[in-house]
Amino acid sequence: MSFAPDVLAAIGNTPLIKLKRASKETGCTILGKAEFMNPGGSVKDRAAKGIVLDAIEKGLLRPGGTIVDGTAGNTGIGLTVVGNALGMKTVIVIPETQSQEKKDTLRALGAQLVEVPAVAYKNPNNYVKIGGRLAERIARENPNGAIWANQFDNVANREAHIRTTGPEIWAQTDGKVDGWVSAVGTGGTLVGTAMALKERNPAIQVAIADVAGAALFSYYTTGELKAEGSSITEGIGQGRITANLEGFTPDHAFRIEDQQALDIAFALIEEEGLSLGLSSAVNIAGAMALAREMGPGHTIVTMLCDGAARYQSRLFNPEFLASKGLRVPALLERKTSIQPDFLPVE
Repeated sequence: MSFAPDVLAAIGNTPLIKLKRASKETGCTILGKAEFMNPGGSVKDRAAKGIVLDAIEKGLLRPGGTIVDGTAGNTGIGLTVVGNALGMKTVIVIPETQSQEKKDTLRALGAQLVEVPAVAYKNPNNYVKIGGRLAERIARENPNGAIWANQFDNVANREAHIRTTGPEIWAQTDGKVDGWVSAVGTGGTLVGTAMALKERNPAIQVAIADVAGAALFSYYTTGELKAEGSSITEGIGQGRITANLEGFTPDHAFRIEDQQALDIAFALIEEEGLSLGLSSAVNIAGAMALAREMGPGHTIVTMLCDGAARYQSRLFNPEFLASKGLRVPALLERKTSIQPDFLPVE
């Protein structure tokens, strides 16, 4: 018999999927790593597992302990899945602007949810900083320990991708990978995977796909952390150099607009059967941009972060999209249900 001994063993080793339209349009082989297939439904399961196991190894956390973090949702879901499997409680501080679907998922998994107003990182009441203070208080009260997962500045996040994601991509492509592209939330996925791949082949090109409202495209192209505009994407976009980003410089930086990502997301649904969140579409747009920079014949890998259902009320909401100045995809304007023109037999 072959089976995973627990849910932690089911995290990672996700397949690579060839993205047909992106590959055809660029003349490259563009592959997406199917992280939506992780138990918690996203790439953040890897960081969650790495952070919690690191805390246990350091003696900071035991069964009955509490995991606390400020998160836009997916890391919180991953931490709760891992925590549940190890007999630990989870307290998640989340900006109230995040999708209802992610909040509902966290509550359904048993996490204690603390919703707070969305304010800039420099504000002491930013969700990340509230998470840190809350963890300190719980640690004083819980004899089994409590940790602030601190996903943005805890390099156990980056290390998880150095140990798993990068080596998996290398093995799955037989070492024939030419480029790696990812957006940034914490920086752990982009940088950890890049470090593992470049250790094996320094010629591999690494690119960041950044969104409006984030500052890293500006930083890596002009040296100035400057954010302009806004984006409807969740969980990506960064305005500072986190500990997971320290010491890293990409070979390329691309800015991806929401409309471009939205068009890709809905084309994937209709043409390839992939229903993905907008961050995955941002990554694919970035992979296509890198493919055009490098020229035909290369193999580019990117991350398929999570599924579209986690953003159902916004991504599939014509009124919401129109309110943000975005074209409503034809799929949403089409009749997707019909009334039968016959009566059932009694």
